[in-house]
Amino acid sequence: MAIEPETKNWTWVIDSPCPECGYDGSTVSIRDVPGIMDANTSAWPAELARADVHERPDDHTWSPLEYGAHVRDVHRRMLGRLQLMLAEDAPTFANWDQDATAVEDRYDEQDPTVVARELGEAAHRAARAFDEVRDDQLERTGLRSDGSTFTVASLAVYYAHDPVHHLWDVRRTR
Repeated sequence: MAIEPETKNWTWVIDSPCPECGYDGSTVSIRDVPGIMDANTSAWPAELARADVHERPDDHTWSPLEYGAHVRDVHRRMLGRLQLMLAEDAPTFANWDQDATAVEDRYDEQDPTVVARELGEAAHRAARAFDEVRDDQLERTGLRSDGSTFTVASLAVYYAHDPVHHLWDVRRTR
């Protein structure tokens, strides 16, 4: 669907404004991320209660429900990556095929009320974990399976773009 694959070309997300959603990673620090997540998360229940929550606007774009399930899983995945980076020296993250996950986990068949609750819970856990990162942990690194290196600080800024962008995706389909 309309998901950015996990490729080496990710740094634009933290270096410049997204030409679509307007998120500007160059103005965001890890200390901003919990507030961004809290504000973003508060908007999802209304989007997941929409009458068209199951409808895809076209064959190449997810429904609001599928985006919501994906965002829930982004929160879970990024929390896991943060925890790994804080516990291990330069861990390698498992690859995540986001489209395969959507099919395997049947995002399109999930209950929107459950997804809204789980998204809120996952976002809260991740936001609090990023909020608790100490200054001396900001430069700890982790590697994506494609060789891309993140610091805890850059992972946070990268992570914040995804829920913001997908809320934009969902709102533009109204």
